[in-house]
Amino acid sequence: MDAVNTSHSQKRFNLSAIICQSYSKIQQHPSYKYLILLLGLPVLLIVLLVYLSKKKNDSYTSLLMEMKKALLISGYKEELMLEYKEQILRKQAFFGEKAGEKDSDKIAKQWAEEQFQKTLVEKTNSQLEQLGEKRITFEDTFQTLVRNPLFLVITFIPGLPMYLFILLYSNAYLKYIFDRLIMSLFVIIGVVFLVFTILHLSPFDPAANILGETATKEQIAAFNHLYGLDQSYFSQLWNALKGIATFDLGTSFTGNEDVASSIARKFPITLTLALISLAMAILIAIPVGIISATKPNSFLDYTFMFIALIGLSIPNFWQGLIFILNFSIKLKWLPATFSPENWLSIIMPAVVLGTGLTASIARMMRSSTLEVINEDYIITAKSKGLAQRQVLWKHAVGNAMIPVITVIGLLFGGMLGGAAVTEKVFNISGIGSYIVDKQFVPDIPSILGGVVYIAITISLVNLFVDILYAFFDPRIRSKMKQY
Repeated sequence: MDAVNTSHSQKRFNLSAIICQSYSKIQQHPSYKYLILLLGLPVLLIVLLVYLSKKKNDSYTSLLMEMKKALLISGYKEELMLEYKEQILRKQAFFGEKAGEKDSDKIAKQWAEEQFQKTLVEKTNSQLEQLGEKRITFEDTFQTLVRNPLFLVITFIPGLPMYLFILLYSNAYLKYIFDRLIMSLFVIIGVVFLVFTILHLSPFDPAANILGETATKEQIAAFNHLYGLDQSYFSQLWNALKGIATFDLGTSFTGNEDVASSIARKFPITLTLALISLAMAILIAIPVGIISATKPNSFLDYTFMFIALIGLSIPNFWQGLIFILNFSIKLKWLPATFSPENWLSIIMPAVVLGTGLTASIARMMRSSTLEVINEDYIITAKSKGLAQRQVLWKHAVGNAMIPVITVIGLLFGGMLGGAAVTEKVFNISGIGSYIVDKQFVPDIPSILGGVVYIAITISLVNLFVDILYAFFDPRIRSKMKQY
C-alpha cells in the first residue's frame, strides 16, 4: 500500500516538475508567453491574486528603496558619470573626434544610469540572500502553486488548454511538429494573399469572359454584385481568408458549383497519381543510385545515369503522347484515357509523371552515396573488418538519405502542382487541370481553393520530410531536444 501511495506521489511530482520546467522555458519566448496567457487566463488570474497578496509582505521593494537611497547619498551615480565622461573625452582625443559637451554629458549620463540600475539590483539581491530570503516573482508563485496537488485538481478544467499546451511543449518532437504547423499556417495565408493579389490585378474580367461580348453593362454589374467583385480589394481579400478559415470556399463563377465539393472530388485523384508515381520512383531510383555509387565508372553506372539523363530530358506531354500511340493505339494494352473504374488506366500517367522524379532521385542518391562512402568513418568501419554490405546499409545509406529526402519532398510538392500537363494528356479530372481551366476566366474562388489545398498538402509533406530527417540523423534528434 505504501509503495502504491509512493508511486502516485512520484507521478504527481513528476507532472508538476514537467509543468514548472516547461513553463519557465515558455517564458523565454514572447509569442508562446502570450499564448499561455490566453489559454490559461482563469488560472493565471488566481495566480496573480496570490502573487499580489504575497508581494505585500515582500521585503525586496523596501530593500531596493533603501539600497537606492544609500547609493545616491554615497555619490555613486555622480562618480559613474564623471568616470564615463572622462572615458568619452579620452576616446575623442585619441581618435581626434570633435563632439559637444552636451553630447558627452548625455552619453555619460545614460551609461551611468544603466550601470547604476545594474549595481542596485545586484546589491539588493545579495542582501536578500544574506537575509535568507528570496524575491517573490509571478513565475515562482505559479510554480509553487502547481506543486500543490489540490491546486492542480481545482484548476484542471479551467486550465486544461494551458496544461495541455505546456505538456506538448515539454515533448521535443511534439513541440517541433507544432512549430512547423504554425509556420505552415502563415505560409498558407501568404500564398492566399499572393495568389489573390495577382488575380485581382489581372487584366482578365471574369464577368466579360463568362457572359460574353453581348453582355450589357447592367448584366456585368449584376454579375459583379452577385459574386462581390464590386467590393474593395481588402473586403474581397478578407472574405476569401474568412471563407478558407471556415472551409466555405463559395461557389465558382462558371457552373455555380460548390468549390469545396469540386476540390474534394478532384484532389484525391491528383494525390493518388502523385503517390503512385512517388512510390515507383523510390522503389526504382534508390537501388539504382546505390548500385551506381558502389560501382562508379562501370558499365552499369554509365547505363543507369544515361537512362536517368534521358528521363530528365523528356517532356511530360511528349512522353504521354508516345505512350498513348504505342501502348493504347498500336498494342492496345492500356486505355488511352483515365477511368476511375479501370485501375490499368492509372499506369501510364503514373509512369509519365514519375519518370522525371525517378531520374532526379537516382542521380541525387548516387552523388550523395559517393560522397558518404569516402568519408573517414566509413573507411574506419571497413578497416575494422565489417562486411561491405553491413558498412553500406548500416553506416552509409542512412546518412546519404538526408539530401535525397529533401529532393523527394520538393519534387513531390511540385508534382501536386505540376501534374496539370499529364492530367490534360490523359484526360484526368484532377486538381492540376482544374486550376488551369479556371485561371483563364479567372475563377477566383476555384483557383484560391485549389491553391490552398495544394499549399496545405505541400506543407504537410515538408513536415513529414523534416520528421524523417530526425529518423535518419541522430544529430538532428539531439538538436530538436535542445531547441
